[in-house]
Order: sequence, then C-alpha cells, then structure tokens
Amino acid sequence: MSDSDRLPIRDSRPIKHRHSTGYYAHRVHESLTARATKVLCAIFLFIFLFVGIFFFIIWLSLHPHRPSFHMMDFTVPTLAQQSVLENALITFNVTARNSNQHMGIYYDSMVGSVFYKDRRIGSTSSFPPFFQEPKTTTIVHGTSGAATLNVNSNEGKEFVNDRQHGTVVLRLDITSGIRFKVSTWKSKHHKMHVNCDVAVGSDGSMLPAWKNKKCSVYFT
Repeated sequence: MSDSDRLPIRDSRPIKHRHSTGYYAHRVHESLTARATKVLCAIFLFIFLFVGIFFFIIWLSLHPHRPSFHMMDFTVPTLAQQSVLENALITFNVTARNSNQHMGIYYDSMVGSVFYKDRRIGSTSSFPPFFQEPKTTTIVHGTSGAATLNVNSNEGKEFVNDRQHGTVVLRLDITSGIRFKVSTWKSKHHKMHVNCDVAVGSDGSMLPAWKNKKCSVYFT
C-alpha cells in the first residue's frame, strides 16, 4: 500500500486552550465579587437578626401586663340585725397589684358598685387618682352607704332565702381609666373594669373561702 493510500491518523489528545491574562483576571474578579456579595449578605442578615431580637426583647420587657385585683375583705355589718338590706353599710378592701417590671400605672378616679344578681344595691364615692410604681401592691378601701334591696322584689325574696341558708353571693364592680408609664412615655387611656365575686354569711362577714379570691379584669 502506497503512502498516498494510508488513512490520516487523528490525534486523540485533548487540545489545550491557552487563555490570555485578561481572561484569568476577569475570572478572579468574578470570584472576588461573588465572595464579597456573600459576605455582605451574611453581614446584613446578621444585623437584621440582631436588630429583630433586640426589639423583640424590648417589646417583651415593655409589653404592659394588666393589673391584678384580689378581694381581701368584704363586710355588711348591719346584715346581722337585718333580714334584708335597708340603708345598709358595706365596706371592702381590694388589693391592686402592678406586676410590670419597669412600667408604672396611673389610675384615674375609681367608682365602685355592689350588685346582687345583676341588680345594683349600692355604690361608693369616687376614689382619688393615684400612681402605682412597678412591682408594688396598693390596697383600695371603699365604703358603700345606703345599700338597699326591696324585700318585695324577686331579688329581695331570693336574698332573704340565701341569707337563711348562710351564703349570700354579691359582686363588686370597680371602674377606672388607667394609663401605663415608662420613663417619660405614657400610653393612651384604657377603660378598666374589675369584677369581684364575694360571699358573706348570715352575720354579714365574708366567708373564709372567698378571701384573697382573684377578680376578673378587662378593658373596653
């Protein structure tokens, strides 16, 4: 076979492409840009998380907790001499607890009312406004005069029956406007309602089982 009839032999070795210096400089620049972008994203993400956690902690520390009230004493002194309420005197002591760590509470004038089965039988004069420091307890003392319940009414008959059985359940309602205070900042007014259920015996004294009973608190 002559040389002209031989098939050409193809070189199977990979062809090496030689790149210019500018190409490698461009690749290095792209790599540095990608790394810088990742670092900046990580920094911004860290700052965002840190700020979010910081404000969340601040919100938790400043988030106001509503005051808590407990019935300490409730007496109808004249009930021992009367079978019904007629110009009866009612006295009570309620504790108001501010459990906030750094937040004080301004209380506007308080007004108390005494109810028997949703019928108001007496009311108190307004308590003067006061400010309550954080983590403190204040005793609210009140007197309701001229409490009266018509003996001929359905409630009056039920009252006489309850007294004969030795347990008369009443309800003390206290209303007031309050504001929360942190440093120089003060919140808007909130209308507060406190409902305290209490039971007295035939002698008008509060039954032991109802002492220190927690009152319900809500805002409108």
